[in-house]
Amino acid sequence: MAPRLSFQVLGPLKVSVDGRPLLLRSARQRTVLAVLLLTPGRTVSVDALADAVWHSDPPATARNQIAICVSALRKTFREEAGVSALIETLLPGYVLHLEGHYVDVADLHESAAAARAAVEAGDAAEAASRFEDALALWSGPVLDGLDGGALRGAVDRISELRVDLAEEYATVQLRQGRYRSVVESLGPVVADHPLREHARAVLMQAYHLSGRRSEALDCYREGRRVLVEELGVEPGAELRELHSTVLEGDGRALTRTALVPDVVVPDTVPGPVLDAVPRQLPLPPEPFVGRERELELLRRIVPPGPGYSGGPTAGVAAICGPAGVGKSALALHWADHVAGRFPDGQLYLDLQAHGHGVAGTPEAALDRALRALGVPGGSVPETSEDRTALYRSIIDGRRLLVVLDNARSVEQIRPLLPGRGSARAVVTSRDPLHGLAGSLAVARVELGAMSAAECLDLLAATVGEHRVTDEPAAAEALVGLCDRLPLALRVVATRLLSDHRWSLGQMAARMEDRRERIGVLNPMESGLRSSVWLGYRALSVQAARLYRQLSALMVPDVPAWIGVPVLGVTPAASEELLHQLVKAQLLEARPGHGGEIRFRFQDPLRVFARERCLAEDSPKEREQALDRIVTAMLTLVNAAQEQLYGKGEAPLNSPEQGEHLPAETARELVADPVEWFEAERETLGALVAQAVRDGQADRAWLLVVGTVPFYETRNYLEDWRSSAECALEGARRAGHTRGAGTMLRSLGTLAIYRRRYEEARERLFEALDHLERTDDWQGRAIARRNLAVCARFFGDHAEAARYCEESLVLFRRAGDYSGLSHALGLLAQMEIERGDPERGVELSSQAIEVSYEAGSLRSRTQNLYRLAEALLGTGRSADAERVCHDVVGLSRGQGDRLGEAHGLCALGEAQWRQDEPHRARASLLRALRLAEEVGDRFLQARIIIHLACAEAIRGTAGAGDPLDWAQEEFRAFNAPMWARRAGRLREALESHDTVRPIEGAVLVCLLAGC
Repeated sequence: MAPRLSFQVLGPLKVSVDGRPLLLRSARQRTVLAVLLLTPGRTVSVDALADAVWHSDPPATARNQIAICVSALRKTFREEAGVSALIETLLPGYVLHLEGHYVDVADLHESAAAARAAVEAGDAAEAASRFEDALALWSGPVLDGLDGGALRGAVDRISELRVDLAEEYATVQLRQGRYRSVVESLGPVVADHPLREHARAVLMQAYHLSGRRSEALDCYREGRRVLVEELGVEPGAELRELHSTVLEGDGRALTRTALVPDVVVPDTVPGPVLDAVPRQLPLPPEPFVGRERELELLRRIVPPGPGYSGGPTAGVAAICGPAGVGKSALALHWADHVAGRFPDGQLYLDLQAHGHGVAGTPEAALDRALRALGVPGGSVPETSEDRTALYRSIIDGRRLLVVLDNARSVEQIRPLLPGRGSARAVVTSRDPLHGLAGSLAVARVELGAMSAAECLDLLAATVGEHRVTDEPAAAEALVGLCDRLPLALRVVATRLLSDHRWSLGQMAARMEDRRERIGVLNPMESGLRSSVWLGYRALSVQAARLYRQLSALMVPDVPAWIGVPVLGVTPAASEELLHQLVKAQLLEARPGHGGEIRFRFQDPLRVFARERCLAEDSPKEREQALDRIVTAMLTLVNAAQEQLYGKGEAPLNSPEQGEHLPAETARELVADPVEWFEAERETLGALVAQAVRDGQADRAWLLVVGTVPFYETRNYLEDWRSSAECALEGARRAGHTRGAGTMLRSLGTLAIYRRRYEEARERLFEALDHLERTDDWQGRAIARRNLAVCARFFGDHAEAARYCEESLVLFRRAGDYSGLSHALGLLAQMEIERGDPERGVELSSQAIEVSYEAGSLRSRTQNLYRLAEALLGTGRSADAERVCHDVVGLSRGQGDRLGEAHGLCALGEAQWRQDEPHRARASLLRALRLAEEVGDRFLQARIIIHLACAEAIRGTAGAGDPLDWAQEEFRAFNAPMWARRAGRLREALESHDTVRPIEGAVLVCLLAGC
C-alpha cells in the first residue's frame, strides 16, 4: 500500500505519514505548506507565498527563497514519506495535489455539508452526529502559531465556520431538548463572540428552558450592553422578542420560536436524550366550564412568577372524589392552562394497573418517568429506591409538572412525588389520600358534584345555549337526573347532539322512566349509570358488540384496528366504530406513540361494558373474542419480527394462528415494525399477563418470545423481565414444559444482556433441563449457543466451542437458518479471540451467507460486525472500515442504537489503525454517546480504550488518563482479558515520551498482548 500523508490545520500544523510524525523545522516551510493546504488543487502564486512568509514586506531574494522552501518540502516528503509529485510547479506558482492523502479541513467541509443536508432532510439525530464529527476535528485555533497576510483571510473564514457550526449544532440540540448541553457548548462561543446575536438567542432559550431564567435575562443584558457600547445599536428583533417572552415566563412560546429560518429540524427525534423535555399532557376535555374555586386552589402549587401572587406554594395538589365527578378533566384542563409555567416539561402517568402491572406499580411508573426524562433504558436502576433517588435527582431544580392520574393509594404515588424545588405534582384519586397530610405541603381539592348553575353552563356549552334557553325546566331536570355529575352530563349531551329530533324535555322524560335504567353502581353514581345506558342503547349492533367485548381486555388502551379480529371487519370500519363509541362518550380517544389515536375506557364505563358483556354474550363468545385478539396480536408480533429479523427468529412449530387477521392487513399494520412495537409495548405486556390469567399460557410465552428482540433493541429490560417471569409462572402452573423452558432460556439471555453470567448460566441449565424433554430442537440450540457465550466470557474456550458446535447441529436439524447464522458468527468471534483471525474471516463470511438465506437482517448485521473484527485481526483495516460502514448503516436503519455503537467502535478502531486519528476520534465519540444512551458501561470502557489509542497517535498529552476507569469497569464485569489490555496500554502510554506521538503498530501489538 502506498504511503498516506495526513495534514492537520485545525490546530497547530501537523504532518504525519502512516501515523509517524514528519517534522518541518523551518518556519518558512511550515508557512508555505500551510498556504498550499488551504487552497489544495489550485495554483498559489509565488507573490502570495512571499506575502505570507514576510508579512507583505518580502526581500529582493524572496522568489529564490520560496523556491528553496518548496524544494526542501519536496525532499522531505520524498525521503521521509516516499511521496513524490505532491507539489507541482505551475506558473505563476505552485499547486498542492492531495489525492490519496488526508487533510482535516476537507473532512470538516464534508461533515458540515452532511450535517446541513441532514437538517434539511429533517433527520435531527443524524445532523447532531455530523455536527459532532465536524466540531471534534478541532484541536485548537486554525494553524495555531502561524501568521501571514495570505493566511489571514482563509484562517478567518475557517474560524468563522467553526462558530457557524457551533450555532447550528446548538440549534439542533435545542430542538432535541438538550438544553444543558447547549449551555455548556454555546456559552464559551458567545463569550468569545459577543456580537453574534443569534448565538446569544439560542443560549438564552437554553437557559430559560432549563429553568435558569435569571441567567437568561443576564445573557440578554450583557448582549445589549456590548451592542450599545461597541456598535451603538439596540439588540435586534429576535433578541428583543425573546427577552419579552422570558420576562413573561412562557416556556411554550419559546419552544414554538423559529430559531433559524433556513434550518428546519423536526419537533421530535428518535431515541431519548438525557436532557429530554417531556410534553405528555393528553388533550383536556372540551368544553370545560366552572370549577373556579377548585382552579383557584390548584394555583397554589404554581411556582411564584410573573402573573401569579407570591407567598408560599404547595408542592402537591390532590384532587379526590368519586367516579364521574370530573377529577381527570379538572387536572388536565388546569395542567394545560399552566403548562407554560413549567418549561422543563410535563409528565403524565396513568397509574391504573393493567396486566402484570406495567402501568400500575410504582417501579413501572418510575421506569416510564425516567425514560421520558431521557434516561436510557439500560441506565434505569433495578430497585425502586434507586429509581426514586435518580428520579428526584433529575427533576431537582427543574420547573417540571407531574400529573399522576387515577392513583390508588398514597403508597403508590409517594416515590413519584417531587421533593424540594420547583417541580410540582397534581394527583387524581378516588382515595382521599389522607396519608399525604403532615409529610408534604398539599393543596387538597375535594371534588364533588358541580353546582346546578355550572351544570347548566356545561350543558349549554355542549348542546348549544339556545336549546337550554328554550327549555329551561327540562335542562334543570336533566341536571338533577344526572346527579350533577359532569361525565353523565357529557354522555346525555352527546346523545342529544347525535339525534336532533330529541328535545331536552323528551330526554328528561325518558330518563325519569325507571324501566330505562339498569340499577346503580352505588348511591353516588345513579345519574352516571343512567346516562351510560342511554348512550349504549343508541349504538349500532356492531358498535355495541365491540364495546362489550373490549371490556374483557385489561390493557391500558387499544389501537384503531382492534375491531378486525373482534368483528371480522376492515381496519377502516373498526376505526369508524371506535369513533362512534367516542362520540357516545363511552370511550376516550387520545394520541399515542407517533401521534396514532388510541382508545381507552374510564373505569366506571369499563364496569358497565363488562356487565353488558356478561349479560348479553355467552361464555363461549367471550372466550372466543379474547382468543381472537391474542391470536391476532401474536400474528402481528411474528410479522413485525419477521420483517425486522427474518423468518428464523420466530419460534418454530408454533400453534396455528388462524385467519383472524388477514395477511395483507398484518403487513400494512407492521409496515414500520419498530414503531408498531413501540406503540403496542404496554398493551403487549398487559396481554401476556391476561393470557396467563385466562388459561392461555401457550399464547403468553409465544408473545414474549416474539417481543423480546424489540425489548433488546430498545433496552426495555424491565418489560422483558416482567413479561418473561409472568409467562414462566403461567407455563409452570399449566405444566407446559416447552413454555417454561423457553422463558427460562429468555431470562438467561436477559442475564447475559445485563452481563450477569453466573445467573445466566444457572437459568440456561434449568432451561435445558426442561427443553431436553421436548422436541424443540431450536430452543435447545439457542440455550447451548447462549451457554457458549457464558463459557467464552469465563475464558473456557474449549467448553464454549463445544456448546457452539452442538448448537450448529441442532440449528441445522431445526431448519433455523437465522440461529445457524448467529452460531457461526459466535464461533467466528471465538476463533478470533483464540488467535486465528483468518478462520474468523472464513466463518463470518459463512454466517453472512446463511443470514441471506434466512432473510435475517439482524443476523447479517451482527455477523458483518464480527467480520470487521476478524479483518482487524488480520491487519486488513481498510477492508474492516468498509464493512463497519455497512454495520453502522444497517443498525441505524433498524433503530438499533446498541448495534450502531458497536459498529462505530469498530470503525474508530479501523481508522486509528490506518493512522487517521482525527476521523477515529469523531467515530469513537459518536459511539461513546450512543453507548451512554443505552447504558452499556462495558462497551463504554472498550470505546475508551480505542479513544486512548487515537489520542496517543495524535500526540495528545494525558491520552491514557481515562484508562484507569476503563480497567476498573472491566474488573467489575469480571472481564480479565480486557482489564489486562487496558492495563498494558495505560502503562505504555505513561512511560511514552509525550512529545512524540506513538506509532499505531505499537498500540496494535499492545492490545494483542504481543
